[in-house]
Amino acid sequence: MLEGIIQNVRERVPLIHCITNYVTVNDVANILLACGGSPIMADDQQEVEEITSICAGLDINIGTLNSRTISSMLLAGKQANRLGHITVLDPVGAGASQLRTNTAKSLLEEVKFTVIRGNSSEIKTIAAGKGNTQGVDANELDAITEQNLPQAVEFATKLSESTGSTIAITGAIDLVCDTTQAYVIRNGHPVMSKITGTGCMLTGVIAAYCAANSDRVTEATVAAIAAMGLCGELAYQKICETNGGTSSFRTYLIDAMSKMEDDILKGGAKIEVYTR
Repeated sequence: MLEGIIQNVRERVPLIHCITNYVTVNDVANILLACGGSPIMADDQQEVEEITSICAGLDINIGTLNSRTISSMLLAGKQANRLGHITVLDPVGAGASQLRTNTAKSLLEEVKFTVIRGNSSEIKTIAAGKGNTQGVDANELDAITEQNLPQAVEFATKLSESTGSTIAITGAIDLVCDTTQAYVIRNGHPVMSKITGTGCMLTGVIAAYCAANSDRVTEATVAAIAAMGLCGELAYQKICETNGGTSSFRTYLIDAMSKMEDDILKGGAKIEVYTR
């Protein structure tokens, strides 16, 4: 299922319009370049539709909201829909404030998203319209575990049915579901949670992988998540070898993504096809 996905990204170099978190925008740009895509960041209402028009995909991340960018997100999302482009929503912190929750709700009502990616609390919030996200981190009570995995698959499948989107729930155990398929991914390392922006970076990578493989959206999402997790594992190996810390980890993570190829991913991916 992973064959040719990264090669397609590197050959097609999809341009991704990112309306993303100000805290992590530089890392999102760098990881997109590393994975083979090309980033463009624009969030002013006067240009977002025009910028979206020249791109292959749109990454909307609500991590640092303001009233100006909310309008820009809606304009860009509707334009992407009109053009049939890949759209990815990252509902960062949905459930932590009414503004974030209401914005995620409005976006889902007015824009059709190809993929929705978030942590377990964020995804539960957009499904229920309210939640208990702890800042931008998932509430431990919402985490996917081996014990509640069947219930999580059922929940994600139903959300995919109601939204028409591929649902990606990321955490210690990652889950990707559409209406007919479910995948469990076990790549990654805990140090990934010790640097800002790994989730934001991942959403950008998903947008690029899907834009370059638009006929295989769910598989491309799985590949992006597995690749990012594997990069985390490889980066951890490097800091152990060099006695590095979290800043070095961030650099090695991007390095690993820049060197990621289909055969490396195939050799290191920990993907399970979930049978219901």
